[in-house]
Amino acid sequence: MHEVRAPRGRRRLAPLRLAVAAATTLLAAATLTAPAAHAAPADDVRINEVVTTGSVDDSIELYNKGAAAVDISGWVLKDDDASHTFTVPAGTTLAPGAARAFAVAAAFGLGSSDKARLYLPGGSTLVDSFTWTAHSAPSWSRCPDGTGAFGKAALTLGAPNGCGTGGGTNPVSWPGGGSVSTADGSDVFGEDLSGLYQEGSVLWAAQNTGRLWRLVRDGSGGWRPDTANGWTSGKTMRYPGGSGSPDGEAVTLTAAGGAYVATERNGDASGTSRLSVLRYEVATGTGSTLTATKEWNLTAGLPAVGSNLGFEAITWIPDTTLVAAGFKDESTGAAYDPNRYGAHTGGVFLLGVEGTGAIHAYVLQDSGTATRVATVASGLAGVMELQWEPQAARLWVVCDDTCGGQHRTMKIGAAGTFAPAASYQRPSGMPDLNNEGFAVAGADECVGGTKPVYWSDDSNTGGHALRRGTLAC
Repeated sequence: MHEVRAPRGRRRLAPLRLAVAAATTLLAAATLTAPAAHAAPADDVRINEVVTTGSVDDSIELYNKGAAAVDISGWVLKDDDASHTFTVPAGTTLAPGAARAFAVAAAFGLGSSDKARLYLPGGSTLVDSFTWTAHSAPSWSRCPDGTGAFGKAALTLGAPNGCGTGGGTNPVSWPGGGSVSTADGSDVFGEDLSGLYQEGSVLWAAQNTGRLWRLVRDGSGGWRPDTANGWTSGKTMRYPGGSGSPDGEAVTLTAAGGAYVATERNGDASGTSRLSVLRYEVATGTGSTLTATKEWNLTAGLPAVGSNLGFEAITWIPDTTLVAAGFKDESTGAAYDPNRYGAHTGGVFLLGVEGTGAIHAYVLQDSGTATRVATVASGLAGVMELQWEPQAARLWVVCDDTCGGQHRTMKIGAAGTFAPAASYQRPSGMPDLNNEGFAVAGADECVGGTKPVYWSDDSNTGGHALRRGTLAC
C-alpha cells in the first residue's frame, strides 16, 4: 500500500530543512570556470541522491556526468504520481561533474515506497528514475556519483556522495590501471626523495637532504634531472640569508611564480621542529644553491610534533576556485574573501602534517605574515602528500606504507568545508612502498580516458625512487 503523504503546501518545513533548501548547493569546486551550457545528451544528467526522511526536507539531487555544462531550466521532477511536479527554476545550469539538490517537499512528499523521476521540459520525456521500497537512511545515493547503483549512504546533498558507511572513506580499487613501472634511471636520487609537483613538461621534486630537483622528460615515459642552469644534481636549498639546510618534504608552484617548499626542520639541527614554508625563485639563476626569498615559520601556531613528524605535504588552490566553491574561512566564520588579506599569492596553501594527519590551510601574505583559514581532519594516520587536481576539482590526500598506500580525495561541500569524496587502495601492481610523493598530470595528457600519475619512494626501493601509473581522467 502506498504511504499517505501530506498534501502540497501543508507539510511543515523545519528550519534546518529550509536552510538546506535555500542552499541547493552544488559540487562547487567543479564549477570553477564552467563552459557554456549546450544541448548535451539527456542522459548526461542523472538523479544522484534522494532524501525521504530525517532532518532534511525531502530532496532530489541531480548530477551532470557529462563533459559539458547542461542548462536544466524547466526540467521537471515527479514522484510516482504524474500530477505531482516540481519545475527546476530558470537559469539553472549544471557544470560537468557538478550536482545540485532541490527540496521538493513544497510540491510533493517522498514516501517510504515511492519513485523519483526526471523529465525534460514539458514533463513528458523521461530522462531518469529511481524506485525504492524503504525510506532513505539517511540518503539513497549513487556510488560512484552519476554512474553507480543506488545504495544507502551518508547525507551529502550538494557534496560528493558518501559511498559506503564511511562517507567516502572506505577504500575501493585504484581508479586507473593496475600496472606501475619505474620512471627514473637506476640510483639517480638515492633515498629521501619526497614531494612531487608536475608543471607541464617539468616535474619538481623535494628531497629531505635539502635539495630541490628540476626534472625533464627522458623520452620513455619517465624523468631525468635537467642538465641546464645548475640543476644536474639538484640544487641545495638554504634559508633566507643563505644559512642552514632545510629538510624539504614537499613542493608546489603557484600562478604567481616561485616554488614553495614545505619543511619540518633544519637539517643541521635535526632535533628542532621548524614547520616552515620557504619560497624560492627557480626561473632564473645558474648556480647550484637556492636561497629562499621568504620564510613563513608556522611552528608556534600549530600543535607540537616531533622534529621528523611535521610538514610533509603542500599544495596551492587559487582564490578564484575557493570563492566559486563557497569555501568557508574558519578564521572569520564567513565565506572566504581574499580581499581581506591584502597582497598574497592569489591563493591558499594547504599543508599536511605527518604526525597528526591534519591539513592546515593558510594565506601566506607578502608581508611575511600568515593566517590559518581552515583545519581539516584527513582521517588518515599521516599525510605524506597533497595535490590539488583542477581537472576534477578535488584534493588528493596521500599516505605512505603507514596506511598501506591509501589515497583519499576530498571536495568542498555544501558547508564550504572539505569533505571526503572517495578513498582508494594503491594500484594492484604497486608494492607497499614508502611513497612520500604523488603528482597528477594535467588534463592535456589525457589519452584514451587515462592520464599519468607519479609516485616518489623515499626508500629508493630496488634503486628507483620514481614510479609511473595511470589515473582515469
